[in-house]
Amino acid sequence: MLSWTESWIERLHRLRAEREERDSDPWRRVLERALPADLTAVSTVALCDLLGIRPNTGNARRIARTMRAMGFFPIKSRKLLPGGWRGSEGRGWARPVREPGRPSKPQTR
Repeated sequence: MLSWTESWIERLHRLRAEREERDSDPWRRVLERALPADLTAVSTVALCDLLGIRPNTGNARRIARTMRAMGFFPIKSRKLLPGGWRGSEGRGWARPVREPGRPSKPQTR
């Protein structure tokens, strides 16, 4: 039942904000606080260690959804593994070098 002090629209906005807060990914807040601003790349295993979870497929997929929402893109690199060699590639995440959607400077010859 609506109270006399709260209009229907105000109640709708309040309920929508409560739903968005409830549905938001708790890992995103943890990762936003823990990852430094100058970080260029990080492995999925390192993110699992940071969150204190097992590095399995289900957790990696959930991390993938969160990292894409934060603007990172997936990479495969030997640099992500300690002592990485020819056949060893680690999967991880990197920040874009330039702003997404911004065209690069035209090359002059």
